[in-house]
Amino acid sequence: MEKLIPLNVVIADRSYRIKLDPADEQVVRKTLKIINDKILEFKTQFSGKDAQDYVSMVILWYATQQQSGNELGFSGDLKESLNTLELLLDESIK
Repeated sequence: MEKLIPLNVVIADRSYRIKLDPADEQVVRKTLKIINDKILEFKTQFSGKDAQDYVSMVILWYATQQQSGNELGFSGDLKESLNTLELLLDESIK
């Protein structure tokens, strides 16, 4: 088992210290960027009282994307294109 590494993460201007597997660091950083970008987007679109309002909106957005099968906001066209590309790659390997 690999040693866990410490990482300071910032969500809605609050810092959290977590420990994670080094192999997961890139995914976590990418996810944090998506979360913070969405918070900023919602701040410009909607009025809210505090950061918790925007974090709640991002949680709702993320959960809705997961339920609809549209992970992390990929458009249907992009997801379909990626699936087609994956099938073509799988066929070329055979």
